[in-house]
Amino acid sequence: MTYKGFDLAGRVAVVVGGTSGIGQAIGRGLAEAGADVVCTGRRADLVDATAKEIEAIGRRSLRITSDVQDRGSLERLLGTSIKELGKVDILVYAAGRTKRTPFVDVDEREWNDIIDTNLTGAYRSSQIFGRHMIEQKYGRIIHIGSLTSFVGMQEVAAYTTSKSGIAGLTRALAVEWAKYGVCVNAIAPGVFRTALNEKLLDGTARGRELLMRTPMGRFGKVEELVGTAIFLASEAASFVTGAVLEVDGGFLASGVNQ
Repeated sequence: MTYKGFDLAGRVAVVVGGTSGIGQAIGRGLAEAGADVVCTGRRADLVDATAKEIEAIGRRSLRITSDVQDRGSLERLLGTSIKELGKVDILVYAAGRTKRTPFVDVDEREWNDIIDTNLTGAYRSSQIFGRHMIEQKYGRIIHIGSLTSFVGMQEVAAYTTSKSGIAGLTRALAVEWAKYGVCVNAIAPGVFRTALNEKLLDGTARGRELLMRTPMGRFGKVEELVGTAIFLASEAASFVTGAVLEVDGGFLASGVNQ
C-alpha cells in the first residue's frame, strides 16, 4: 500500500512572495505534490513566468499581482483565487526583505519597511486567508521564519525582530485556530543563498562564519525546503501545529564544530 498522506491533489495553495527564491521553490514543490498553486508578488512579469512553470507541471494557476503592504491587494488575491479555483486550503507566507545596518544607524523608514514586509505582511495575509480557512473549517498556514527566529545576528536587528515575531505569531495563531481545523506552522531555513541575502554572503567574513557554524559545511539549496513545506501542507501533518521546523544543516544544534 502506498502512503497517501503527502498527496496534495485537490488542494489549492497561495504562495505570497512566491515568484523568486524560497517561495518560488516551495510553490513548484506544492504543484509537483498535486496542488493547484497561485504564486504572487508585485511584478507581473515574474508572476506570469511562475504561473507558466506551475501550468507546465500540469496544475492550475492564476496571474494575480499583490503587495503585502497593501491589504486591498491581498483581499483581491483571496477573492480571485476563490472565484477561479473554488477555495484556498494552503497559505505560504514567504515575502521578506533585509538590510545590514548597525542598529544605531537604522532609521525609522528602514525599520518600518522591514517589519511591515516580514511581519505585518504575515499578519495581514494570515488574517485575510485565515478567516476563509476558519469558515471552511480547514487550512494550512506556513510562515517562513529564519535562524534569527531563535538567535541574534550582527547588524540585522530589524530583520531579527521581524523573524522572532514570525515565530510568536505562528504559535499564537496555532493555539487560537486549532479548534477550526487550521494548522499554523513555520519553517526556519538555515543559510540559503538567495537574491535576498547574496550580498551578505558572497565572499564576506559573515558568509565564511555562517559556513563554519553549519556542520554540513555548505549553504542550503532552496529545493531542500520543499519536503518540509509539503509535509506541513499535507494530511501527514494533521496533528502538527505551532511548530517552527528548522532546516539548517545542523546550525542551531551545533556548539563547537572543530
